[in-house]
Amino acid sequence: MATFTSTLPDDLLQRLADYAKKLSLPKNKLIENALTLYLDHLKRAEYVKSYRIAADDEDILMVAEEGMETYLKQINDEAG
Repeated sequence: MATFTSTLPDDLLQRLADYAKKLSLPKNKLIENALTLYLDHLKRAEYVKSYRIAADDEDILMVAEEGMETYLKQINDEAG
């Protein structure tokens, strides 16, 4: 595990200390949890943005529709 050093505004550092005490967690663990949640949130936001862009892309929609036709044919063929 690597060591990371940073500065925080005094009020944010105090809030961190207060919540760490309230939750009985070390401050570094609280920061780790918060950063993990935030980075996961950013990743989900990237996915949402990419799907919104794809929804307006005629080529992607055409490929998706062609794929669905193939999938439905495969299901029907397997059903007999």
